[in-house]
Amino acid sequence: MREAVYLNSLGIINALGQGRAAVAARLFAGDAGGMKPMAGFLDGRTVMAGAVDASLPEVPPELLRFDSRNNRLLLAAVQEIEDDIRAAIERYGADRVAVILGTSTSGISDNEAGVAEKVRTGRFPEGFDYDRQDNASLALFLRRYFGLSGLAMTISTACTSSAKTLASARRLMASGLCDAAIVGGADTLCRLTMNGFASLELVSDARCNPFSKNRGGINIGEGAAVFLMSREERGPRVAGIGETSDAHHMSTPDPDGTGAHAAMARALDDSGLNAADIGYLNLHGTATELNDSMEAKAVHQLLGAVPSSSTKPLTGHTLGAAGSTELAFLCLALESGEGLLPPHVWDGVVDPDLPPVHLVKAGERRENARAMMSNSFAFGGSNISVILTKD
Repeated sequence: MREAVYLNSLGIINALGQGRAAVAARLFAGDAGGMKPMAGFLDGRTVMAGAVDASLPEVPPELLRFDSRNNRLLLAAVQEIEDDIRAAIERYGADRVAVILGTSTSGISDNEAGVAEKVRTGRFPEGFDYDRQDNASLALFLRRYFGLSGLAMTISTACTSSAKTLASARRLMASGLCDAAIVGGADTLCRLTMNGFASLELVSDARCNPFSKNRGGINIGEGAAVFLMSREERGPRVAGIGETSDAHHMSTPDPDGTGAHAAMARALDDSGLNAADIGYLNLHGTATELNDSMEAKAVHQLLGAVPSSSTKPLTGHTLGAAGSTELAFLCLALESGEGLLPPHVWDGVVDPDLPPVHLVKAGERRENARAMMSNSFAFGGSNISVILTKD
């Protein structure tokens, strides 16, 4: 039997707010007020995006080489659970606490002005540092911040990145290479990402509308969510993980949802649970034509009428941070004590071409739910489903 691991502590920041309490209040209320029209990302066009408007902590002076908005977002989430992390380091040792984080943008937003100057003048401005946008910066920064000497790595598999940190950490613990891990991820709004999605005609100017007949594309968001994971029986248990790679297309999911279905099925098999045991599913739910179509097929076939919602209308798609952000929402739901579920915020116009999916209504509860699943799917056919349980 696989050794049990748990998510002992959670720190979070995104367009819903900063900290567990603030995020939970707006999440369960279905408050999309953090999603706002923003200019400056696409030339001549305003788009809806989920920006963090909280003041972010400063990077310590001795770590200024790691200073970026992305690392500050990470630090804001980490500081919420810093005492628990330092207690774990004291308990296990600086060489036995791993750092495994996910991102897709890293510090690109901080370097965009410098790259633009290079294009205009032929040279980078003074102080330009390419390492700021190195994906490794996220994990190396946190390793240095806590004075750790164990394993540290950043996973960058687009929208599955931070969910995959849990899978990697669990394998490392099972292999005896660490006793605890800081897992999760951070991602930051930037022009490069926004223009990339716009070039694929996937960006919506209005608030995204997952699973609606009128869905018109994604909103991008930013944020961070981090956990302390260990074998200590405190917090939700990581009960099952299913990973697949269908490699159907560089940017288009398998239209039949084969890889998504297999990821969910493997997570169920890993957990020892049945489909009927899942009390809630956080959908990947990007509001693009093909993603919602294939996910609806996979969910309908495997899980039937499980209460489901996409929370991206509340936060935007936080890309490399989406997996951990939405797993954080499972934690908040499992620990709410009131059976609260994140509502599905949309226009209510059913798409007759999609198999039926039970979309959570405002105020809907599932008081006896002890197992919940989250889906994350990414470019290139990278898929992961994670089940958390309240033991």
